[in-house]
Amino acid sequence: MLAVVVHEPGGPEALRVEERPIPDARPGWVLVRVRAFGLNRSELITRAGGSGDAVRFPRVLGIECVGEVVEASGSDLRPGQRILAAMGGMGRDYDGGYEQYALLPASQVIPVDSTLGWPELGAIPESFGTAWGTLDELGLREGQLLLVHGGSSSVGMAAITIAKDRGLVVLATTRQEAKRAALQAAGADYPIVVDGDPAPLVRELLPGGVDGLCELVGPGAMIEALNALAPGGRTCITGYLEGDWNTKAAEAEAERLDVQPRHFGSGVINRDSYGGVFQQIVQAVQDGRYRVNLDRVFPMSEIADAHRYMEENRAAGKVVVLPPED
Repeated sequence: MLAVVVHEPGGPEALRVEERPIPDARPGWVLVRVRAFGLNRSELITRAGGSGDAVRFPRVLGIECVGEVVEASGSDLRPGQRILAAMGGMGRDYDGGYEQYALLPASQVIPVDSTLGWPELGAIPESFGTAWGTLDELGLREGQLLLVHGGSSSVGMAAITIAKDRGLVVLATTRQEAKRAALQAAGADYPIVVDGDPAPLVRELLPGGVDGLCELVGPGAMIEALNALAPGGRTCITGYLEGDWNTKAAEAEAERLDVQPRHFGSGVINRDSYGGVFQQIVQAVQDGRYRVNLDRVFPMSEIADAHRYMEENRAAGKVVVLPPED
């Protein structure tokens, strides 16, 4: 089989497509034929060495994938069944989704009934699972106002489409004018182009502020964005696009402003907790209620170019990679 292997940290050129033996199945693990995998910022960070001692090389990256069961000894999963998988140490503690065949813990392999194409299904796991969990943390009601800070990211676009289906009024930010149309297509009521503090523009549109903040840029950016919230509002930090993970100052500022600070970590995603959730998400996409926002599809042979595309912030939505069929 072919796999994308990082032998030592570096730039996109560190991603090498190599021949490897198909992993041997074993109890408690599922051998999956990978049909598509989405790209994530965390993988760019790991590839560049930003995960420190938490990841040992050589490593096959990939915190998510979709495909079909090949072998699942001792499990209720059956060969040929469509699945998606995400998190649980994928691509960090053990080899992840950047390969034709992946051996994954049964806890992370989630069966789904789906008629979606592989690229569309591949755009769902991490982005939609994270967006769903973030919106549940915020707990907003129909008609309330949500600001998605970092709206053109894959999680941001997923949050927009889920929030609109739940009846929220959505404001969403991007730093690039060229991505405004993508926010509108995702369903944002107020697409905002701003490179920096979004609060003044939000207050111009809605002087009373918003009820909830989905923070995807990071804790430094959240400190400014908090001023867009009405007193008693809620914020949930989920993304760290700016590369800063220290949330203490942002949480203290939220409390000072009478805003409830919350956090969602996608490490809670597994079959037990998200099996039913992902089936709901897949069905909503098939029914046309959710928009997948698939930005671009790359073949696995162009994985380095796919990483460069993300690093250059060219994507508005999800980037998906397809392994070879044979």
